[in-house]
Amino acid sequence: MNNWSKLCLALSTFVSVQAVAQKPPLNHDVYDNWKSIGTANLSKSGKLVYYTITPQEGDAVLELKDQKNTLLLSVPRGDGASLTSNDAFFVAGIKPYFSAVREAKIKKKKSEEMPKDSLLVYNLKSKAAPLKYADVKSFKMARNSREYVAFLAESKASAPLDTIASKDSTALAKKTPAKSKTKTILHLLHLPTGDTTNFVGVDQYEWSADERQLLLSKKGEEKDSVAARDAGLYIYSVGDKSLKKISHGKGTYKQFSFSEDQSQLSFVAFKGDDKTLSKEYKLYYYTADQDSARLIGQQATAGVPQNWWVSGDAPLRFSENGQKLYIGLAPIPLVKDTTLVEFEHAKLDIWHWKDDYLQPQQLVNLKRDQTKSFSAVVYPQSSATIIPLSDETFNRVITTDSGNEEWVLVTSDFGNRISSQWDLGTKSNIYKVSTKTGQHKLIASDLNGQAYLSPKADYAVFFDRATASWSSYDLANDSKKSLHEGIAVSFVDEENDMPALPGAYGVAGWSKDGQTVYINDRYDIWAFDLAGKQKPYTITNGYGRDQKITFRAVNLSREENPRYRTTYLFDKDQFLAAFDETTKENGFYSVNAGKSNPKKIFMQPKTYRKVEASEDLAQVIYTKEDYQHSPDLYINSAKMDQERRLTDINTQQAGYNWGTAELVHWTTPNGHDASGILYKPEDFDPNKKYPIIAYFYEKLSQGLYTYQAPAPTPSRLNIPYFVSNGYLVFAPDISYETGYPGQAAEEYINSGMQHLARTNSFVDSTKMGIQGQSWGGYQVAHLITRTNMYAAAWTGAPVVNMTSAYGGIRWGSGMSRQFQYENTQSRIGQNLWEARDLYIENSPLFFMDRVNTPVVIMHNDQDGAVPWYQGIEMFTALRRLQKPVWLLNYNGDDHNLIQRQNRKDIQQREAQFFDHFLKGKPAPVWITSGVPAIHKGIDWGLSM
Repeated sequence: MNNWSKLCLALSTFVSVQAVAQKPPLNHDVYDNWKSIGTANLSKSGKLVYYTITPQEGDAVLELKDQKNTLLLSVPRGDGASLTSNDAFFVAGIKPYFSAVREAKIKKKKSEEMPKDSLLVYNLKSKAAPLKYADVKSFKMARNSREYVAFLAESKASAPLDTIASKDSTALAKKTPAKSKTKTILHLLHLPTGDTTNFVGVDQYEWSADERQLLLSKKGEEKDSVAARDAGLYIYSVGDKSLKKISHGKGTYKQFSFSEDQSQLSFVAFKGDDKTLSKEYKLYYYTADQDSARLIGQQATAGVPQNWWVSGDAPLRFSENGQKLYIGLAPIPLVKDTTLVEFEHAKLDIWHWKDDYLQPQQLVNLKRDQTKSFSAVVYPQSSATIIPLSDETFNRVITTDSGNEEWVLVTSDFGNRISSQWDLGTKSNIYKVSTKTGQHKLIASDLNGQAYLSPKADYAVFFDRATASWSSYDLANDSKKSLHEGIAVSFVDEENDMPALPGAYGVAGWSKDGQTVYINDRYDIWAFDLAGKQKPYTITNGYGRDQKITFRAVNLSREENPRYRTTYLFDKDQFLAAFDETTKENGFYSVNAGKSNPKKIFMQPKTYRKVEASEDLAQVIYTKEDYQHSPDLYINSAKMDQERRLTDINTQQAGYNWGTAELVHWTTPNGHDASGILYKPEDFDPNKKYPIIAYFYEKLSQGLYTYQAPAPTPSRLNIPYFVSNGYLVFAPDISYETGYPGQAAEEYINSGMQHLARTNSFVDSTKMGIQGQSWGGYQVAHLITRTNMYAAAWTGAPVVNMTSAYGGIRWGSGMSRQFQYENTQSRIGQNLWEARDLYIENSPLFFMDRVNTPVVIMHNDQDGAVPWYQGIEMFTALRRLQKPVWLLNYNGDDHNLIQRQNRKDIQQREAQFFDHFLKGKPAPVWITSGVPAIHKGIDWGLSM
């Protein structure tokens, strides 16, 4: 290379470095406009793609493109889009402007005065300007839609109450009331012509799957005699445009369900006054040859238990062959005496030691329990008897997709529910139940694990944590077989470091004939013959374990009938997602039922999500990301050799100093291999010294190639912000030993930070910080009682006193906290009385006198996971000891911040805190002198 070339290269390098150096760091104003891909859909044909691009705050945009990336339509504020099954029409909702909703909230508008949604309809063949309809409450299309959309809208127009197309002689045309007021109108829009059929006063509606029938109910109004006469349930026949009233009476109609061939209909109805406290719903059945729906189920129906009735909250479902109807029954609830004077009676909760569930848990689940139902079946064509399948002693009913078969499984943890207070994995009894007779037979007792029903209900499959085993049960012959006896491979979590029995890696799917179940181990997928006649084998040929690659089946089939939930695998080459445990790379393989090793399609230092295929599996869409590239949407062939990028959602990122992510390995003091992620600024200079913050939870290195948007977080570290602003961020993996969770944090976090400082001159060992939320917050609190190596610490929602927290309540769920300490994340492994010393040793509160690190605590008064008095205990202890400590309580907010204004606030305070203690910048008022209550809401103390 000549001197001129060298000079040019040097100048080029200099200019490049200067360009990077001149990029500004991220600031707190960038968050709202940072975008993400919301919903992403590929049409059945694979020819069209539609997706939403959503800013963190503001108005989203919906885009429709063809497979060649041609933009066909852009819909500001578009939402809930759908295509007709023939790709002829595109239908979407349009949300009001974010600014309009905000302004209405400022003015404290009532719900009926808030800005309303609109509906957009676009003809893909004519490409004419889209049609728009205002004040839309909801819209629905049939599952096999081609020509129609129905939508419910509000209108004040003085038009006839009911108008069917002018050619329809059955129209119920009536005069407009003298006084015009808002009416709810159901519009049936014929997409090819734009003609509408309108029905006023509709409150519920539903399509048949074949688009031939539209079901609609009119509730009626007491003060409107015309509407009251019209109240009832109607079927509108799309073909001959006829409207037929099939159930009469004012009331509430719901849980509409058509049979699979659309020839039968069932629903429940309460035909009475809405003000009635005790509403008895009744079950109705209709076929086209009936004049009206007939009553087939009520409190007095044969088979309904005494003091029970038909549930109005349980969905109805016909079996695939239409012979059975699955319904819900429920105990008749007690009704409050409304004649009692409220203020003259006590309000209290009574906690009883024999209650199945603690009172707080009962109160949290009160609404759910008030609408809880228990499965039953009726044969509407042949029998008036209802056959209960479960009752209050059962907690789950498992049916096949078709529901045709005789057997269902029911599980019962009755008698074991109290133990969930300290042992999260309660034991259950499993029964097979006949849908013909309702007879129950016990087939597994005290199972600590899961039960599955094969697709044709001829086998049950059990996973038992206690024996770490899978087994099958022949329901016809009542015989049980071990599925993997003699196989050396483990089928339970090999990395489990909690003092609880490890869980399984799960069922991957089933064969089409239902005779084979596919089960995951840590790396591979196994095939097990349920009858036990064929020897088990790995579909992936053991290649995953050999190469330390985790394979998981990806079901790309487009089954849009919600009835079909079962995943069927390996009827042809199977698409697999792959994760390389060593490199953290992700990608895809294909495999042909264990005949050879899986065939690699590609593995890349990326993360893939939102994978969806066309009906013929010829086209695939997905998002692709890594730390430096936000998750954009791509379309590709099934062979993954024709990738096209469809979006570029965060082009503004190129204008900011971003960062890089790399995998770091080291050995802990006790000789354990350890890994973590080191994030560096884009303008990183190895000759400079950088402050460093460790952020941790449990294991995070699997997210090496995951994008992290700059966003106001719920209290986690905003990694992109800090990296952009000249910090190193380190995210170490932590492995735990039962009884010593605090020591594990020391072992991995401290040694990782020390390793980085020892081996890299660019790490400033005098400017180290730590940040953690929840379990991470506990570890922060523990570490600062054990070392002074950190110059600043931030802990969110920490447990600091395991002795007081042990007996506390997780108010979000109402559950006792005991299970967490004995069996799960806190990993003590014994109860408080068996391991008193361990509870104290792992409680930072008892060692706060050792703390010399300035620390901020965030703990909020509506924390539903960790009682906020834990933060108070830490604060008052350090305050009593005259240690530098601050407590942030975001009023009314949760364990992880929910309210966006609070998330934005904490980002500023966290940056100010670390900037002061790790960079020497001036401290703001809230750090130097606080904000007294008299200034609350006036001065936030953020100024320097």
